[in-house]
Amino acid sequence: MAPYPRIPHQESPLVVITDDERAMRDALRDLLESVGLRVELFGSAAEMLEAPQLKAASCVVLDIRLPGMSGLELQQQLARAGVDAPVIFMTGHGDISMSVKAMKAGAVDFLTKPFRDQDMVDAVLSAVDRDRDRRQTAERTAGLQARFAQMTAREREVMTLVTQGLMNKQIAGRLGLSEVTIKIHRRQAMNKMGVQTLADLVRCAAALGLHAAGTNLPT
Repeated sequence: MAPYPRIPHQESPLVVITDDERAMRDALRDLLESVGLRVELFGSAAEMLEAPQLKAASCVVLDIRLPGMSGLELQQQLARAGVDAPVIFMTGHGDISMSVKAMKAGAVDFLTKPFRDQDMVDAVLSAVDRDRDRRQTAERTAGLQARFAQMTAREREVMTLVTQGLMNKQIAGRLGLSEVTIKIHRRQAMNKMGVQTLADLVRCAAALGLHAAGTNLPT
């Protein structure tokens, strides 16, 4: 019987671990598999960077001191390779300054060896939750971008101005169009973005980074 609550088996998150000590790798694999996670192990940075499954990782666990390339250097390589999974560092007592640098570079946690099993499980599950939220946000944004791309240039222009807080009359004057035409473009923009209210359109604009969307708008 597993000592910790298990994650449902369906599409279990992948945790990638890189440590040059085989005993540590094996112990972490057994620990994390006991809570239902999938685990891939690597003994060096070079080996890990060549792994095709790396971009599917929901969490990366690194020893801060690795042969050939340090954990900090590997963290930088992961960022350059577009690997966005949260990074957790394992450190020795003498590596606190390095750990601070790692956190500043985007690591989400670091654990000082020897650490409790529960601390590692908690850190990894928190990272997995963070990665799930990141992926869901990215998926939603991609969907919004696809909808936005289906709009005409004029509809995109009207949507941007509407979500900046301009009234239909103001937009009509700025674009040299009638107010009725602006209303038509506005309605078409809302239909294509799949929203019913101005507040929802503002949230879409904010997610897409359209200027300073949502200023002084009714909810």
